Amino acid sequence: MHLVLDGYGGDPQTLQDFDSIYELLDRYPSQIGMHKIMPPYVFKYRGVKEEDWGISGFVLIAESHISIHTFPDREYINIDIFSCKSFDAEQAVAHLQQHFQLAKVTIKLLARGLEYPTDLHKAASIVRDERLGFITLDEPELQSARA
Repeated sequence: MHLVLDGYGGDPQTLQDFDSIYELLDRYPSQIGMHKIMPPYVFKYRGVKEEDWGISGFVLIAESHISIHTFPDREYINIDIFSCKSFDAEQAVAHLQQHFQLAKVTIKLLARGLEYPTDLHKAASIVRDERLGFITLDEPELQSARA
C-alpha cells in the first residue's frame, strides 16, 4: 500500500515543530504495525522562495518508509506511507489530520505489490512454470477446467 496525503490549512506551529515531527516518525511505525529499522532523519530546510521553508522527515521501516514534508507558511504538508504490508489507511488519515490540525486533506491510496509472493516456494514454482511456458493448476482448478 502507498498512502499519499496532501494536507491543507494545517496549524503553522505544529508544521514547524521539529521535535513533534521527529517524535511522530519515531513512534508511528509501531502504531500501525510496522517495524522501524533506523531512527528518523528530520531536517529544517529553506527553499529558493522565502515561504518554501519547512521540515522534512523520513523514517525507514522494514516494510518501506514514511516521509513528511511541511510548508508552515503555506499551511501545507505532504505525507507518504509506503508499505509492502497492509495498514488501516482511514485510521492513518484521521490520525495525521488530527495531529497536524488539517482543515482539508486529499489522499491517493495505491495498491502496491499485488503479486507480492507470500509463499516463496509456490511463487518460485509459478515463475519457473511461466518461464517454461507451462500453467500449473491446483486440483480444484483442474476440476473447473474439465467441466
